[in-house]
Amino acid sequence: MLKPVPQHSCPATASAYPYRIMVVDDSATVRGLVRTWAARVEDIEVVATCGNGLQALKSMRATKPEIILLDIDMPVMDGMTALPQMLKTQPGVKVIVASSLSTRSAAITLEALDLGAADYITKPSATQSMTSAVDYQRELFEKIRIFGEIIREERDEFLPVVKETVVDTSSQLEDALRTPHQKPDHAYAYQPVSDAQPEIIAIGASTGGPQALQHVLTELKGSSLPPVVVTQHMPKTFTALLAEHLTKAVGLECREATHGEILEAGKVYIAPGDYHMSFATNEGQVMTVISQTEQINFCRPSVDPMFGAVATLFGQRALAIMLTGMGRDGLNGTRAIINAGGSVIAQDEKTSVVWGMPGAIAEAGLCSYILPLTDIAEAIKTMLKGGE
Repeated sequence: MLKPVPQHSCPATASAYPYRIMVVDDSATVRGLVRTWAARVEDIEVVATCGNGLQALKSMRATKPEIILLDIDMPVMDGMTALPQMLKTQPGVKVIVASSLSTRSAAITLEALDLGAADYITKPSATQSMTSAVDYQRELFEKIRIFGEIIREERDEFLPVVKETVVDTSSQLEDALRTPHQKPDHAYAYQPVSDAQPEIIAIGASTGGPQALQHVLTELKGSSLPPVVVTQHMPKTFTALLAEHLTKAVGLECREATHGEILEAGKVYIAPGDYHMSFATNEGQVMTVISQTEQINFCRPSVDPMFGAVATLFGQRALAIMLTGMGRDGLNGTRAIINAGGSVIAQDEKTSVVWGMPGAIAEAGLCSYILPLTDIAEAIKTMLKGGE
């Protein structure tokens, strides 16, 4: 029998009610397993299980789920057909797409994120070990709890209501760079910006990262860029497709990194799924080091080894960007970059899907700037010109 996830009480900021989950999957085994897991904890309740998207749409109005675990391949109505209708039926609901590691499923999952899915999770196959199923359970419950708390912080009532998100586009970047962006109720410590022109841009991201990454890279197109290196939390298969997607959407050359590549200016190198990416020098040239050492912060790839290597090799000429993401991965690597004299920009809470990774470095006082997603590319351009 699978070990249950350790029991958690509801977060202090959340309602006393359990998070309301709907499981939509044509596999009765999957539906039953998630329901069994949820019954072992106090803060998660499966309010409905459905075998296809059409059943789910009919059930949503009565059960009012906060989070939907949505399979892609189902009879009658598949996940991709149901997804936009779910978001329209109940604005504010968070949809986690359940995917396999196949190339087809990975491509569909990236499309689902573009359509508004909050996140995805990869299902263990029937041939994988029990450890994989336990890891899936842990990851699923972590996502449910984080998205559940986000939903409840955004509303005043127990049942979901529509709350419009307004992004302030009137802020001036010059003012933001002179006076770092702060939350009104926090006084974060800020680090000085390096006087040296960046020779590398290192980007870390997780939940919500593909869309945020696409936005930043699109705004940077046409600039004279140093090498851009990226660790996005994604499994194997997904990162190669992400690189292809970004190349087409952005117009920059983006590739899944391979071991021993020499970094070239203007190109984007993405850490391959299930591998860490760091760097080494050979005859004055910087090259990629791809390894499958142990997970760091439950992640592989992890941001920490990439940021750590960037700090060692580039020092004050390193520029790190921490985009939206769940967890605290990258905190130690960010500290190494600051200690080496480099600069760090974090995405702000308001524009992050999840303010875990950027929030962790902000609260640790490791940011040069905390900026809305819409201002990050302009900040990078300014720093590349050698001025604040």
